[in-house]
Amino acid sequence: MKLKSDYLVKPHTKVRLSHLSTSETGDFHDKDAAEPVLAKHREQLDALQDVLYASQSRAVLIVLQGMDTAGKDGTIRHIFSGINPQGCDVASFKVPTPLEARHEFLWRCQAQTPPRGMIGIFNRSHYEDVLSPRVHGLIGEKTARRRMDNINGWEQTLVDNGVVILKFFLHISREEQTSRLQARIDTPGKSWKLSPADFAERKFWPKYVDAYEDILRHTSHKHAPWFVIPADNKWYRNVAISQILVDAMKGLKLEYPKPTFDPSGIKLTKESADSTAKKVEARKNRKSKNAPAADAPKAT
Repeated sequence: MKLKSDYLVKPHTKVRLSHLSTSETGDFHDKDAAEPVLAKHREQLDALQDVLYASQSRAVLIVLQGMDTAGKDGTIRHIFSGINPQGCDVASFKVPTPLEARHEFLWRCQAQTPPRGMIGIFNRSHYEDVLSPRVHGLIGEKTARRRMDNINGWEQTLVDNGVVILKFFLHISREEQTSRLQARIDTPGKSWKLSPADFAERKFWPKYVDAYEDILRHTSHKHAPWFVIPADNKWYRNVAISQILVDAMKGLKLEYPKPTFDPSGIKLTKESADSTAKKVEARKNRKSKNAPAADAPKAT
């Protein structure tokens, strides 16, 4: 799949996050100008997800990563509010549980990958295991690089089996993070989101930047690309990500599956339930009888 975006990290590109804008708003001057576009994207995603769910041929995995307060929850809430809940699953990955820690690091994520027909969203992801442990000196560069190689291989396996992977780094400035944390402190309805870790981790900002730059450089590939999304303006973050999702899902060119029988001409209000059922069964049997065998030679 070919995706064009100003925010795409090309394979093996050396990323410098300090050189990438956190506050860019593209072609939009303000939130009011972007809101109709986001609404259109929601409608498109709803329709595209309906075909994805019906076709059962592909799956979509969306990975959201970013610094604390970058807006992972808000991205999910604002972009996917119109999606049929039956066709979308969200998985969050925090500090590994004792059981998870006893397994290899990808174990807890493997069971959460979406089956065909579904959109899966990782709110934080398998990349946490090459991020926080590295920042805090629990693993070295050699182990981190080996884990990134493991991730590249695992993501390739998913893609080979029909999963589309789209990875988004929500890029906010340190000043914006400070502002958002202060808002949580000052607003009673937001204070529940705070944890001691939010304050303890702030001093490691430069190390997190270094770790993310390494991740973006070594794990953005054509089969599983990273996008660095300017996220200081929440409304633009939503438009930018939703546009990429719409383009990607359109690119799948999925179609609704063909019906198992011909339903044309059936009038439920003019026929008894028994006669309708018999008619449908007869049509299904007729179609099955006329269907060519799987190993039948094709006409030339």
